[in-house]
Amino acid sequence: MKTVKLITAASALAISAGAVQAGEIAVIVKTTNSNFWQNVNKGASAAIEEVDAHTMSFDGPAAESNIADEVNLVENAINRGVAGIVLAPSDPEALGPAVERAYQSQIPVVIIDSALSEQYQDSYQAFLSTDNCAAGEAVAERMIEKAATTGKVAIMSYVAGVGSEIGRVGCFTDYIEANSDLEIVGPYYSQSQMATALNQTTDVLSANPDLVGIFGANEPTAVGMGRAIVQAGRAGDLVALGFDGNADLQQFVRDGVLDAIAVQGSFAMGELGVETVVDILDGESVEAFINTGVVLVDQKNIDSDEAQNVLY
Repeated sequence: MKTVKLITAASALAISAGAVQAGEIAVIVKTTNSNFWQNVNKGASAAIEEVDAHTMSFDGPAAESNIADEVNLVENAINRGVAGIVLAPSDPEALGPAVERAYQSQIPVVIIDSALSEQYQDSYQAFLSTDNCAAGEAVAERMIEKAATTGKVAIMSYVAGVGSEIGRVGCFTDYIEANSDLEIVGPYYSQSQMATALNQTTDVLSANPDLVGIFGANEPTAVGMGRAIVQAGRAGDLVALGFDGNADLQQFVRDGVLDAIAVQGSFAMGELGVETVVDILDGESVEAFINTGVVLVDQKNIDSDEAQNVLY
């Protein structure tokens, strides 16, 4: 542990000393094939427009499950000597060594959306995310409020072990179990594939005709879940809650297929992520954790300014 701290301190000094150097800020996300991550791109692009000294690149694998591809993107960014990295890690362990190498190479790293494992916490300078545990609890509270007092609630999750999933789904589950008599079914993991989530939800609905609630824990999973609910003719007869806020999910809320969606500040993740790296490169101190927030959107508030600022 002492060695790591010494390396970290030395790197921090080197980063500060190199603050005047211009260069590329690499924004690397879990996948580019998602409106959520494209909204992160919009936020990052908005931030870089205000900066003269740096440029920005945006990249990610074809799918969130392509973890090795994301590792390679980080390694490539290090090899080409970028000035800083904004990273949404798809796996808390697999991305750790690459982040460690980046920091030891005097490249500041800001993590967004999903945490790395605790052993790598000295390898990056800031973590920007929804408080996923608080968000999961908020969705669970809504479920308890809207669903029957007893019965089954299914969890349609995405990638097991991802930092955001651990907090979001774990705290949803814990809150339901501690505050209700509802029975948890699942979780089922879609690997963030909409078609997989659709098929899984179809099977869950068929096997559990007495289901009183269902939770889709990220964008592609919630979209697949919503489509399965419509196809099964179950819209409106169980409490369906989603996570994230693309056009499909917004329409499901308007149509009453989903009771509500918990929407993260994806634009803010990109914007604040780039701004935070720039601050580090300028030698400024930054907060270790920055909460980018979540808004619960339903039919009543979907057209409000608060909701429209996070929907995409």
